[in-house]
Amino acid sequence: MATTAAGALGLLWGWLWSERFWLPQNVSWADLEGPGDGYGYPRARHILSVFPLAAGVFSVRLLFERIFAKPCALHVGIQDSGPYQAQPNAILEKVFISVTKYPDEKRLEGLSKQLDWDVRKIQCWFRPSEDQDKPPTLTKFCESMWRFTFYLCIFCYGVRFLWSSPWFWDTRQCWHSYPYQPLTNGLYYYYIMELAFYWSLMFSQFTDIKRKDFLIMFVHHLATIGLITFSYINNMVRVGTLVMCLHDASDFLLEAAKLANYAKYQRLCDTLFVIFSAIFVVTRLGIYPFWILNTTLFESWEMIGPYPSWWLFNGLLLILQVLHVIWSYLIARIAFKALIRGKVTYPGRIRPRLCTLHSFLTSFLFSMPGGSWTVSSLACI
Repeated sequence: MATTAAGALGLLWGWLWSERFWLPQNVSWADLEGPGDGYGYPRARHILSVFPLAAGVFSVRLLFERIFAKPCALHVGIQDSGPYQAQPNAILEKVFISVTKYPDEKRLEGLSKQLDWDVRKIQCWFRPSEDQDKPPTLTKFCESMWRFTFYLCIFCYGVRFLWSSPWFWDTRQCWHSYPYQPLTNGLYYYYIMELAFYWSLMFSQFTDIKRKDFLIMFVHHLATIGLITFSYINNMVRVGTLVMCLHDASDFLLEAAKLANYAKYQRLCDTLFVIFSAIFVVTRLGIYPFWILNTTLFESWEMIGPYPSWWLFNGLLLILQVLHVIWSYLIARIAFKALIRGKVTYPGRIRPRLCTLHSFLTSFLFSMPGGSWTVSSLACI
């Protein structure tokens, strides 16, 4: 029995790390065992170093939120207070937790008879109870400030690193001598820090206040981690750095807009949203397809030819581009409708009512998490 299990496990392991899938023709894992320069060639075992680093990033986040983010939130007038607490009631709490948070008219009438309460009173009880599931504004401000700081720093690091990298100026260098492209220190740190950050977000989901988008965010982080890890293992890290930096260009602006929203700086919020939207459209609908996809689809085909993991990698990048188009369309359409609905006629002039745009930002854009280059990151931008 043990021999059979060991044999099955060996077959599964061999299939998982099949050279025919991961590597171009006539290349084996043994060929990539050479020292190269810096950190040698990317190997799956390098990923293990991410876990202690992710724990360190999570610890830094806790200190950052306590020492820097919370004082900033209090300084801009965000109160350190939780949501209104509903009056304790065992029957209503059971319905709220086990049955529904939004009771219909029939259920409200039944509860009214059971408790001898007015229907209006029961409705008022459910509203603050629903609000208790929402994290306080102070908590959301601190989380966004941490993400804003990380995204801005990693974007600046990415630009600085890529500025001196030959493949930033000539994308054909992404495939020159592939897969025999040793890691440099800067490239290794860039990839590992991005990966550690998303692992830290995965950890923090289980310690932060639970939100309605828990499952969506869990899938998002999982997809991000999967794609970064996939590109690292098959050594497509050069083009991977281009994709990560391109997406980081708008992520910190989204978090900055959230901060302005939580602090109730409406004009700043609207301005940041306009800048974010412009950069999002330019990078995702312009630079990404004509720069990134051009090199992964055409230049790589010409220089190294297709193989199984090449098809999968490009398939995921094409799905990402479809999501870019969908989200750009939705953002533009909803923003346009919000502006049109907000036009108010005054004597001798027409001006847009900014609160309509502000309301749109609050209800739509700020519900989206910031993201990196993931298939679901456009479910999340």
